[in-house]
Amino acid sequence: MAKKTKKGRITIDRELCKGCYLCAWVCPNHLIEVSDKLNQKGYYPAEFKETDEKEENHKCTGCAICATICPDIAIEVYRG
Repeated sequence: MAKKTKKGRITIDRELCKGCYLCAWVCPNHLIEVSDKLNQKGYYPAEFKETDEKEENHKCTGCAICATICPDIAIEVYRG
């Protein structure tokens, strides 16, 4: 029987993010990267890079480490 992994996703509020990138640093699956577009405050915010659903090792599990470490409360985690 195949191991069932948890599924999750996150949203990052571009305008709340100040670009500290702590979330990218702690993401165990490396699913958060630096945006190439500035937000209204002049920061390059973090963004969730959505990957192909077929890649078992690169899906968001909804662990919420990114949201916990975010000092700007800019990340929402969805599980299910």
